[in-house]
Amino acid sequence: MEKIKVGVLGATGSVGQRFIQLLENHPFFTVSHLAASEKSAGKTYGEVMKSRWKISADIPSYAKDIVITLPKPSDTKGVQLVFSGLDSSIAGEVETEYAEAGVIVISNSKNHRMDPNVPILSAEVNPEHLDVLKAQSTPGKILTNSNCTIMGVTISLKPLFDKFGLESVMLFSMQAISGAGYPGVPTMDILGNVVPYISGEEDKAETEPQKCLGTVKDGQIVSAPFSISAHCNRVPVFDGHTVCVSAKFKKKPSKEEILDAWKNFSGEPQKLDLPLAPKQAIVYREESDRPQPRLDLDTGRGMATTIGRLREDSLFDWKWVVLSHNTIRGAAGAALLNAELMYKKGLIGSSK
Repeated sequence: MEKIKVGVLGATGSVGQRFIQLLENHPFFTVSHLAASEKSAGKTYGEVMKSRWKISADIPSYAKDIVITLPKPSDTKGVQLVFSGLDSSIAGEVETEYAEAGVIVISNSKNHRMDPNVPILSAEVNPEHLDVLKAQSTPGKILTNSNCTIMGVTISLKPLFDKFGLESVMLFSMQAISGAGYPGVPTMDILGNVVPYISGEEDKAETEPQKCLGTVKDGQIVSAPFSISAHCNRVPVFDGHTVCVSAKFKKKPSKEEILDAWKNFSGEPQKLDLPLAPKQAIVYREESDRPQPRLDLDTGRGMATTIGRLREDSLFDWKWVVLSHNTIRGAAGAALLNAELMYKKGLIGSSK
């Protein structure tokens, strides 16, 4: 079986590095196009990344000799799909250029997330949202991941939303410093400290889950009608976003009903046995002090959503704690899982 040629935009950044790592020896995709800024263009990936690689495993050998180009679709050479880890300051325009050139773009940036015919795709949550790609006018298509903070939150809400409905949600996030990219938050601002503000984060946390859990109508996504209030904070943890969630339901479930809904939650990635899909999309920890980034971050190879501390809420109905790996499940891993789903559905290349 011939593999599909793919590219990585923003290949030298923190999310780009995760893409490079996760795409090593992938059964569906082979990387042939790496793009970054003018500082890196014209050099091999191995040369540029000697002192910039920030993942504990070594740089995959397949990537070392690929020459980095500027993010221009004219340099794709047969690439059908690009994963975008570009900064939002340039991502919107560049991603549109690739789509106009006939390339599928799976983006981690915010720029296109709220476009009505661009899915915020979470493979277990809303695979039916792929239908709106038909409404996009470009030869290539654009789809996005959600913000990394609400990725695990939305997964935790999905089975409950389907069974019991939602009226309102309160979020309190404790977000890892890797979510700010590299070099990220200055040491003197974050060590021994909590920063109670992340630019633009609360707006995304208060709108994206509703779109993820929305319905497709006339080629557009109509957001689900529940409200969210969010407090977003940066904490001195390297990887792993922890979010405290309180929710009020249209029909209040029992604790046993919630735990049963989480335990039995499974999506198309699990049914199709996609390469990066965790066997259990949601893992519930019974211990009173879990989940914790240090102990639970790598559950399901960093792709599972870990939940704990389910208890009644005196203002809402129930509250719990969600942990997800922000650069894997919340970024590169989620994008790759979305691509795997598209491949199996015949939307990229052929699954035969």
